[in-house]
Amino acid sequence: MANKKKKSGKPRKPSRKQAEDAVRTLLLWAGEDTRREGLQDTPKRVAKAYEDWFSGYKSNPIAYLERTFEEVDGYDEMIVLRDIGFESHCEHHMAPIIGKAHVGYLPNNKVVGISKLARVVEAFARRFQVQEKMTAQIANCIQDVLQPKGVAVVIEAKHQCMTTRGVHKSDVSMVTSQMVGTFRKDARTRIEFLRMIDATR
Repeated sequence: MANKKKKSGKPRKPSRKQAEDAVRTLLLWAGEDTRREGLQDTPKRVAKAYEDWFSGYKSNPIAYLERTFEEVDGYDEMIVLRDIGFESHCEHHMAPIIGKAHVGYLPNNKVVGISKLARVVEAFARRFQVQEKMTAQIANCIQDVLQPKGVAVVIEAKHQCMTTRGVHKSDVSMVTSQMVGTFRKDARTRIEFLRMIDATR
């Protein structure tokens, strides 16, 4: 008998009711009584919170970068947006990742509105993530769409999967970086970026 081929693509998205039932199951498994007053509406609240926390799955970060401006009088120096706060969630434990991103690029005849850089960070952050992957996704997206001379991304974050469970190290933060183009090839450009975000202190 021939083996059945596995279906490709993502599994079908559950209904809102199924999501709420799953929350109810977790509450019961944790030892709670879901009938008590304080928890009766919790499954609905959690489902609504998930729509906010994971709204990045409905966002297209590429679209944020498609409108550019070329009237910059030949400006070709580094553009840096520092301290972009974000909240994400660890895909291993579903625990919060809270931090900030620093994004820089060297334009190549065109620039993008600075709010769009923050929106790109937000689009990738509001998904289940691994910090290393998120750092690369942001840098690669900006490089692929804008085609600048280079892109640099540094992310600093605290992971609640480490601070509230496991080793319980509350003062630990993780720093990741992705350097593309000139930022990878030219040490002087990289150092200038790091100085601008105060990462070398």
